[in-house]
Amino acid sequence: MKVLLLAAGYGTRLYPLTKDRPKPLLEVGGRTMLDHIMDKVEEVPVVDEVFIVSNDKFYDSFCEWANARKIGLPIDVINDGTTQDGTKLGAIGDIKYSIDEVGVDEDLMVLAGDNLFDFSLTDMVQTFEEKGENVIGALKFEDESKLSKYGIVDAAPDGRVVDFVEKPDDPPSNLVAMGMYLFPGEKLNLLDKYLKSGGNPDEPGWYVTWLVENDAVYAHRFDGLWFDIGDKDSLKKADEYVSKRGLS
Repeated sequence: MKVLLLAAGYGTRLYPLTKDRPKPLLEVGGRTMLDHIMDKVEEVPVVDEVFIVSNDKFYDSFCEWANARKIGLPIDVINDGTTQDGTKLGAIGDIKYSIDEVGVDEDLMVLAGDNLFDFSLTDMVQTFEEKGENVIGALKFEDESKLSKYGIVDAAPDGRVVDFVEKPDDPPSNLVAMGMYLFPGEKLNLLDKYLKSGGNPDEPGWYVTWLVENDAVYAHRFDGLWFDIGDKDSLKKADEYVSKRGLS
């Protein structure tokens, strides 16, 4: 299994912190977000290689970070060639670009580079191996005022996703998608089909919505701590928590 970390955004909501430093390399509790994520990735026995997709502006920064991380899994950085927010490929565009660039044809885990969490990814991989289908990570989110910022999941008792709504004005539930995806190698070609059909290349949730209508998708429900770091307030809260308690 390969892992792709999405890190090609420009973090504009965190300016000036991200003017010269990519968001995933900001520190939380004294360590970069990517270091925290890699700790979790390296717990998964079937993973043998990690890719980070970056834009051209921050490509060198990610290469320096990867070269300095001497232990653990091999890490390769992919440059998607974009130089500013207005020309970015979008999350789905970057996944497709990365697959084509390095020739991925096996099972792929995709993780957002700005997610921090305290639970293990191994259970999600087990669900993926049992179902043999696309799997997304989901979590019950207690702050109802922020639900419209996320993709909302409706899953059957066996975990199969029967409906997925991206950033709805009136969320039908509090089960949110978390920027964690597992795609079978033999189904990676569906990304190309989705994009050729005119699918939105930016938000992953639009692809999940399409997948629910055209293929099988299962939700793995996590239970634990999760920070989606999108602005200065969420970064501050994550830093305060991790500094005091850490991420187990």
